[in-house]
Amino acid sequence: MSAPDTTAVRTMLVDDHALLREGIRSLLDRESTISVVGEADSYDAALAEVMRCRPDVVVVDLKLTAGTEYEGLRLISEIAARHPSVSSLVLTTFLDDDLVVRAVKAGARGYVVKDVDTTELVRAIQSVSGGGSAFDPRSAAIVLRTVSGDSDGPEALTDREREVLRLLADGMSNKRIGQTLYISESTVKFHIRNIIRKLGVSKRTDAVYIASKRGLI
Repeated sequence: MSAPDTTAVRTMLVDDHALLREGIRSLLDRESTISVVGEADSYDAALAEVMRCRPDVVVVDLKLTAGTEYEGLRLISEIAARHPSVSSLVLTTFLDDDLVVRAVKAGARGYVVKDVDTTELVRAIQSVSGGGSAFDPRSAAIVLRTVSGDSDGPEALTDREREVLRLLADGMSNKRIGQTLYISESTVKFHIRNIIRKLGVSKRTDAVYIASKRGLI
């Protein structure tokens, strides 16, 4: 086996799903410009691993544990504070205006979703390692709207959230909504939390009421 390329970007993967980490690693291991030097599945493990392997880039999923909301954001913020030379790149299944903005504010240099192809992921890692930024077209559009002042603000609901709201108004359970939209129940809960937060209410029934008053459903 040939010696590792010392010019390759030292990359660390943070995701609580072992199979996903293994899949991403197997893809990146084929790239001569990327060297995966560490992995972690939680906030605490990731901080320890950053200290151990000293990566150039940490690729972070936002949802690290089932019981904690967006620990990945807290991890990105902590890495930025403790290790300013380490760049964080979000790789997640969630694409939400507020999450993209929060990730950038936490210190993320880029934001891509998990359906990105290998070439684009490698390009994103290389870009953030060099001090640049990397956003897929959808997240880039969100950042651009926010920077230009054209964003509808935190009250704006995504098309998917409106779909979930309409089904909530029909009295459907989380499980039934997931079956109808072909998404997992945890993803339904994710959307409902965002809806409740954006509408400034505390209960799903209140969210339906406020949304109907505003003509959102």
